[in-house]
Amino acid sequence: MKYRLAILIVISLPLLLAAQQKNKAVYTEPKSGYYDTIRTNIEEFNKKPSTDKKSFKMDFTGIDIPKSKTEFTSFWHNGPINQGMTGTCWSFSATSMLESEIFRITGKKIKLSEMHTAYWEYVEKTKGFIRSRGTTNFGEGSQANAVTRAWNNYGVVPWDVYNGLLPGQKSHDHSKMFDEMNAFLRSVKERNAWNEAEAVATVRAILNTYMGVPPETFTYNGKSYTPQEFFKKEISIDLNDYEAVVSFMKEPYNTYVEYPVADNWWHSKEYLNLPLDEFMAKIKKAIRNGYTIVFFGDVSEPGLDSYAKAAMVPTFDIPSLYIDENARQFRFVNSTTGDDHGIHCVGYMNKNGTDWFLIKDSGSGSFNAGDKGYYFYHEDYVKLKMLGFFVSKKAL
Repeated sequence: MKYRLAILIVISLPLLLAAQQKNKAVYTEPKSGYYDTIRTNIEEFNKKPSTDKKSFKMDFTGIDIPKSKTEFTSFWHNGPINQGMTGTCWSFSATSMLESEIFRITGKKIKLSEMHTAYWEYVEKTKGFIRSRGTTNFGEGSQANAVTRAWNNYGVVPWDVYNGLLPGQKSHDHSKMFDEMNAFLRSVKERNAWNEAEAVATVRAILNTYMGVPPETFTYNGKSYTPQEFFKKEISIDLNDYEAVVSFMKEPYNTYVEYPVADNWWHSKEYLNLPLDEFMAKIKKAIRNGYTIVFFGDVSEPGLDSYAKAAMVPTFDIPSLYIDENARQFRFVNSTTGDDHGIHCVGYMNKNGTDWFLIKDSGSGSFNAGDKGYYFYHEDYVKLKMLGFFVSKKAL
């Protein structure tokens, strides 16, 4: 009997399978369900009361300011590139200035990589952190003269050879990368694990993940180069011909001093300290003679507006006649002036007896309106808020 039942099942199974409809599976887009209603209700109940975020800004209504970069006498420079969510303004501004210098000296128009320099500056910061047993500042920022140091040590490459962007990435973002490097170096300090080779290898692995591996060799105009060979054979400028200038009352004038900010992490004492009037005279003379300039200083001021495209010193801060070395030093000492940005001065104009400077800026605000990537700085703003500049020694 059991054999007949088994035979019956074997015979019947194909008939049953044939009668059953075959199912399929498809990929579907997520649909809003009641769970989303629950989550929305919870989020609305838990969210903090919103407050209007307003900034205290100068009112530019009715003020006669430049309207376009075409009003300025300007000198050749590559077009503005945004630095994204990174602290690399120092590299963008100094690289841009040196590109202008390459053109002024050789006639070559070359777009160079800011991020190749930033990559190797992180390596140098790591070495400095290890050698100082964690006492040097490890941050995203640096200084204009770090660019010339990096080019001397590591060379430089064209932008299209290494731009620091991963495939498909449209904007630079170093936030996660920096957090990982910073966390690693903090752990090194906590563990007292001062192995420089291991620390550099780890930081480079992080950099490679987020920025890509910088090339050891590449082809340019049909020739193969290392970054060092490219610098020596194609750039053709003497990096010893460039100088950083500051103006501080605390140190003797006409001497070389240390620039006392965190981003001068290696404590460079190669800053020429000049009296403020001479400081401003050198800037005006340099730009009129065709030398573009890197400014570094404070851009978090009520007199700087990204939609007006202008930077001025409002009278409610200090009247123009009272801007002197005392006012400038006072703001640095009480930390209302800081070094938070590097920019490239590429032109000038005289308007109603006062100088304005055309500024190429890699920061996001400069791309908000009007001439994208540019600002117009009044000379009073430079005099009060720009702590220093970087320029060819020939301009001095």
